[in-house]
Amino acid sequence: MSSQAIPLSVLDLCPVPQGSTPAQALNNALALAKHADILGYKRYWVAEHHNMTGIASAATSVVIGYLAAGTQRLRIGSGGIMLPNHAPLQIAEQFGTLESLYPGRIDLGLGRAPGTDQATAQALRLGRGDGSDFPQMLDELRGLFADPQPGQRLRAVPGAGLNVPIWLLGSSTFSAQLAGQLGLPFAFAGQFSPDYLHSALSTYREHFQPSADLQKPHVMLGINAYVAESREQAHFLASSHQQAFLNLIRGTPGPMPPPVADMSELWLPHEKHQVMSTLAGTLIGDELTVAQQMADLIERTGADELIVSSSIFDQAARQDSYSRLIKIAAGIQRPV
Repeated sequence: MSSQAIPLSVLDLCPVPQGSTPAQALNNALALAKHADILGYKRYWVAEHHNMTGIASAATSVVIGYLAAGTQRLRIGSGGIMLPNHAPLQIAEQFGTLESLYPGRIDLGLGRAPGTDQATAQALRLGRGDGSDFPQMLDELRGLFADPQPGQRLRAVPGAGLNVPIWLLGSSTFSAQLAGQLGLPFAFAGQFSPDYLHSALSTYREHFQPSADLQKPHVMLGINAYVAESREQAHFLASSHQQAFLNLIRGTPGPMPPPVADMSELWLPHEKHQVMSTLAGTLIGDELTVAQQMADLIERTGADELIVSSSIFDQAARQDSYSRLIKIAAGIQRPV
């Protein structure tokens, strides 16, 4: 059996730091994508969220075009598009256009959650439902990407015949089972749903049926990662994400806070437990520590790829963390 280094990708929510603007957040995303392109990352995905002043990637397909135009090799995609927020024809046209402009470099990751609060979800979906018809919407979308049939009246132009690679995203077992049954690759949101990790991956693999798209199960695992020269510095960098999540569970989301040396005065014990439990899928420390954490994670999960979210306030520190991370990954082998 041969082996190779675990492929690494970037998951970017385009965070807006306190004192900054969405425009600067998008500029930061492009700078990080260019950096990742040079370093040898495989994919760069951005996520759809709405009505959140700390996230600038709401118009996800537009951001993907911006990043694809500024990079050369990376696959650029969505992590993900929340399909029930859109008509399948619109997504087929948008991603068909992206694939036409940047052939062979576009991924379409799909989720069924709203990516926002209930009131905003209602404004987005205009009474279209709660996402329970996701399998039917997915089937319609896949049909629009397929080769057109004689007499077919509804076509995505561009889009028809392009067969843009589709991934299903999930934080539980629903999309895991559906991805397995359809023979599609599966990306699990381990960065915020560690409790469902093993059940979702088991469900996906147990239900997997080979397809024209994929002959065997393929899992990409989402994680958080903060790598720095010292463990103390890595934990300092991670405190911005911890504060942002603390604000979210308090119902006061906003721009990403600057890091702090001590979180103890900022949260109550039950809040600390909730934040740390949710963010348990995190690699954090110096390079030696994170190398061991990553090796253990791959051994436990059998993941085929890792996609990494690093919500770091300072852009230079963020790029440095990704530089250290891919150097670590180069030394970790997985069987193929």
